[in-house]
Amino acid sequence: MAAMSSVNDKVVFITGGARGVGADVARRLRRKGAKLVLTDIDAAPLADLAAELGDSHVLTAVADVRDLAAMQAVADQAVARFGGIDVVVANAGIATYGSVLQVDPEAFTRLMDINVKGVFHTVRATLPSVIERRGYVLIVSSLAAYSAAPGLAPYHAAKAAVEHFANALRIEVAHRGVAVGSAHMSWIDTPMVQDAKKDLSSFAQMLASLPNPLGKTTSVDRCGEAFVKGIEQRSRRVNVPGWVGVFRWLRPLLSTPLGEKQVTAVVPTILPKMDAEVAALGRSTSSRLEELES
Repeated sequence: MAAMSSVNDKVVFITGGARGVGADVARRLRRKGAKLVLTDIDAAPLADLAAELGDSHVLTAVADVRDLAAMQAVADQAVARFGGIDVVVANAGIATYGSVLQVDPEAFTRLMDINVKGVFHTVRATLPSVIERRGYVLIVSSLAAYSAAPGLAPYHAAKAAVEHFANALRIEVAHRGVAVGSAHMSWIDTPMVQDAKKDLSSFAQMLASLPNPLGKTTSVDRCGEAFVKGIEQRSRRVNVPGWVGVFRWLRPLLSTPLGEKQVTAVVPTILPKMDAEVAALGRSTSSRLEELES
């Protein structure tokens, strides 16, 4: 292990830690000597990851970010086990399918509860210890906070919300020695994106219709590497790939008629197809998430 790493012996609390980016970040941090607290609602892959990492420096808990008491219980366990929490990565999140007219209203509410309230619950439960240790909080937002796409309004709304939550939190805790960052990724090859591509041929069409490079997919490996670098540097923003940062500055232009022109042109073709596929599926989220929820 890298004894000289800035995360060596630090306690890192990660939600959505069982799969995808959360799991990749966990593996990387453990190799650098960090102690880990990993939460997820998906018990099987969380147990597999715990067995893989397999030592006394990893605490895992099946916990739902929608439940503040559950997140507080995990935070308390982390403090009891490791003495405190240095870094929080609020990573848990889901996506929905379908236009505002088609998306299941219950799926919309679930997304907001996980992607927005879940971030608040994660931070609320862990922040006292992070303040005590003058630590770092990374809120996982998205390129979706900068640029909109059809059929994903709930996801875009949530990611814009947590970006601004991070901005406000940063101002609140700066004088207490805590740094806060937001992460903004393009499409990452995670189970969430894989499930959407599997469920909806229109999703791949929608990605292809976006102006370059907005529709391109990036590897989990590249994303995990950038997250860890951001954690080590206590970055204000982590952009994956790096070009995503340009779109933060282009955001005012992207919501003008000129900025929306290319995507708007394909909506009459792609959005009805997406809504028809969502209706045929009988669900507005992945089958994996529906199974977990049931």
